[in-house]
Amino acid sequence: MDTGLIKKKLSDFKIPPNLDDYEKVRQSFSYQDAKKEIDFVGGKLNAAENAIERNAKNFRKNKIALYWKGADGNEQKFTFLELNDAANQFANLLHEFNVDQGDRVFFFLSRVPELYFGFLGTLKRGAIAGTMFAAFGPQAIEDRLGNSQARILVTEPELFDRVEKVAHKLTNLETVFVTGEPQKVKHLKIHGKKVFSFTETLSKMSKNYKTRMMNPEDPAFMLYTSGTTGKPKGVVHVHKAIIHEHISAKFVLDLRDDDVYWCTADPGWVTGIAYEILGSWSNGSSTVVTNGRFDPGEWYSILQDYKVTVWYTAPTAIRMLMAAGNDLVKKYDLSSLRHLASVGEPLNPEPIRWGLKVFGLPFHDNWWQTETGGILIANYPAMDIKPGSMGRPLPGIEAAIVDDKGKKLSPNQEGNLAIKPGWPSMMHTIWRRPEKYKSYFTGGWYISGDRAYRDKDGYFWFIGRADDVIKTSGERVGPFEVESALIEHPSIIEAGVIGKPDPLRGEIIKAFVKLKEGVKPSENLKEEIAQFVKKHLAAHAFPREIEFIDKLPKTRSGKIMRRLLKAKELGLPVGDTSTLEEF
Repeated sequence: MDTGLIKKKLSDFKIPPNLDDYEKVRQSFSYQDAKKEIDFVGGKLNAAENAIERNAKNFRKNKIALYWKGADGNEQKFTFLELNDAANQFANLLHEFNVDQGDRVFFFLSRVPELYFGFLGTLKRGAIAGTMFAAFGPQAIEDRLGNSQARILVTEPELFDRVEKVAHKLTNLETVFVTGEPQKVKHLKIHGKKVFSFTETLSKMSKNYKTRMMNPEDPAFMLYTSGTTGKPKGVVHVHKAIIHEHISAKFVLDLRDDDVYWCTADPGWVTGIAYEILGSWSNGSSTVVTNGRFDPGEWYSILQDYKVTVWYTAPTAIRMLMAAGNDLVKKYDLSSLRHLASVGEPLNPEPIRWGLKVFGLPFHDNWWQTETGGILIANYPAMDIKPGSMGRPLPGIEAAIVDDKGKKLSPNQEGNLAIKPGWPSMMHTIWRRPEKYKSYFTGGWYISGDRAYRDKDGYFWFIGRADDVIKTSGERVGPFEVESALIEHPSIIEAGVIGKPDPLRGEIIKAFVKLKEGVKPSENLKEEIAQFVKKHLAAHAFPREIEFIDKLPKTRSGKIMRRLLKAKELGLPVGDTSTLEEF
């Protein structure tokens, strides 16, 4: 534990934080009060109406909602009114193609404007929006589109070949829209599917659309997240999630309508949905979105040129900026920054103190998951920081450390990080897997799968995952997915995958591989295998280390004992091996 407390005083702030007295607000807060900041009509609401449409109808209509910068340097701006008009056009497009309430509409796009207004238009229509990370390979795409039974897919020319490889297998997928110049899209074909130019089709649609008001428990969007076993699972969130996303963006990210806000997360993951689209825009902030690769100088230019005031990024990115050196920062005017936050994996003390040194501001870590739909534990602008801590629960959230039966543990005792169910953005279900959904709850608690402890002051401290899920550069990767991709390689008969601690990425993926008889191990083969996984699964999910092994440790029932692989790798005790087959 880092004992160097970072003290906060309200007198240090040019603008008083939205949450200026944590203890006072925590004692009086209720979600009934938070609902007063959200538009309801006859008890119904729509998350997209709250995020964008109400801003398009009031004094913010001509305010910039989206600053967009492409990988080629091309820049676009959308006011709240323009973004809402585009979302309305997409909602009308869905109506034209007979997409109705509850139908699934998926987006396989890089961070382009079509993703943002398409997502909002889907919610306006009452359909369920799904997003996929642009680095996904064909197998990951097939898994998600197949399980969700999506009817509509929106993609772009650069990603089309990956879609083409699997789309013909997906019986429920009816129509694929492709962004970009219509002339370049016309030649694209998929057997048995309708392929249309997104740009051309959208241009024919009206900008007028009556947003469908939904019951609070109606599904709005779904995201796939990896587990220890099996294929990725579809986590479904409902329209009332906007209540929590709005209030947490206000309290944790300290957003308000005069902010220029940059969240570096991709909308293929939950952070990009909750805090790049819904929570940020519902607070009236302008959002910066970039579609280029990570580059320290480019990132500092974005902060400077757009005069970013609130910056939400990931620990891996912060560590990479640190590695680029302190002299680079001095070349840029970053005086507009007033609040920095971090999410995706635990933020160790060094980057927090580095932020203080180079920006004059500390990074504020926070904790949440795809399943929680919004930030639950955080370090707040006006609250003292204990570097390395996740912080304290959001007002309205009851968090605890419990044992395996759901019994609360005392301060400084390690156990399961648990949350009392009922917050508005809690997942509604796991798509088509009700028993899996039930498995998250024990003794009246949502069990997060993370191990942690709470200190005497109520700060929570992350220890690690209770399962084998790997967190690499802030992205959650299931070992089963990687193992499945590995054994598709013609030289591999079996594979076991673990997360290995790494100072830059938090964890890297390491694979233990058993080769088929007659195949000779080599460094060239390792590189070939890594590229194979990168191409077929995802660019972030390939093994950075590969070790050839004669035999994998398994239980007598045939289950790979990943904990033994990890113990071997890290030089730790192997523990109970009573269920192990001879090894």
